[in-house]
Amino acid sequence: MNKIAPFLAVAGIVALHIGLIFALSPYSVSMFGLPAIAVCIGLAFVIQWAAFVPAYLTGSERFFDLMGSITYLSVSAVALASKDMLDARSLIIAACVSIWAVRLGSFLARRIHADGKDGRFDTIKNNFGVFLMTWTLQGMWVSLCYAAGLAAMTSAVVVAPDAFLYVGLLLWLLGFVVEVIADQQKSAFRANAENVGKFITTGLWSRSRHPNYFGEITLWLGVTVMALPVLQGWQYVALISPVFTWLLLTKISGVRMLEARGRKRWGEDPEYQAYMDNTPRLVPRVF
Repeated sequence: MNKIAPFLAVAGIVALHIGLIFALSPYSVSMFGLPAIAVCIGLAFVIQWAAFVPAYLTGSERFFDLMGSITYLSVSAVALASKDMLDARSLIIAACVSIWAVRLGSFLARRIHADGKDGRFDTIKNNFGVFLMTWTLQGMWVSLCYAAGLAAMTSAVVVAPDAFLYVGLLLWLLGFVVEVIADQQKSAFRANAENVGKFITTGLWSRSRHPNYFGEITLWLGVTVMALPVLQGWQYVALISPVFTWLLLTKISGVRMLEARGRKRWGEDPEYQAYMDNTPRLVPRVF
C-alpha cells in the first residue's frame, strides 16, 4: 500500500463524517453549545485515536475490539445525557445497543485472550499509517452503524411508542438471539479438540454459512426501524446504518475474508465444496 494512502483514507473518513454531522445537526438538541449528534460522532473518533496511541507504542491489538464496545457504550451515555427528559424510544435503543456491545465486547475479549492474538493485525500493527487507518475505520463503524439510533436519541422531536418501536425491537431480539447462539455454537465447536482443522456445519451453521452476521445485520435493521418515526429532512441519510452494516460484513470484511480463507484452506475438500454449494450464504434456511 502507498505510504500516503492510509492518511488519505483517514482524511476521507473525517470529511465524510463532517458531512454527516452537517446533515443531522439541524434536528439535534444542543450539548456544550454544540449539536449533541456532533458530540457523539466526534467522541467515537476521539476514543479510537486516543486508544491508538498506546496500541501502536506497544504493538498490541489485544484491546481493539474491546474499545469498539466501550465506544458504543460511551456514545450511548452521551446521547442519553443530551436530553432534559428521557423518552421510551431513546431508552430502549440505548439499552439494546448497550446489551449488544457488552455481549460482543466480552465475547471478543475472551476469544483474543484464549488465542493470544488477532491474526488480522499481524502485518499492520507496526505500520503507523495503516494501524491509524484501522482505528479510524472502527470509529466509522460505530458512527455509521449507530447513525439512525443516535439521530433519534439526540433529536429534539419525541414520538410516543408506536408500531415501529415494537417491530424494531422484535427484529433486534431476533438478530441478537441468532448472533449469540451462532457465536456460542462456533466457540463450542472450536473448543473440541476433535474439530481441530475442521469447519463447522452443525446447528445454525447448517442453515447459513454466516448466521452470526445475519444476526448482526438484523439487529441493526431493528435499531433503524425503531428510530425511523423520529427522523426528518436530512436525517434520513441515517438510514445508511443497516446498509453500511450489510456492506461491511458481506463485501469488505466478514464474509468476504472468511470465505477467501476457507477456500484457501479447504477448497479442494469435496465436503467443503458441498457445504458451500448447498448452504445459504447469509439468510438461514428455515426448512
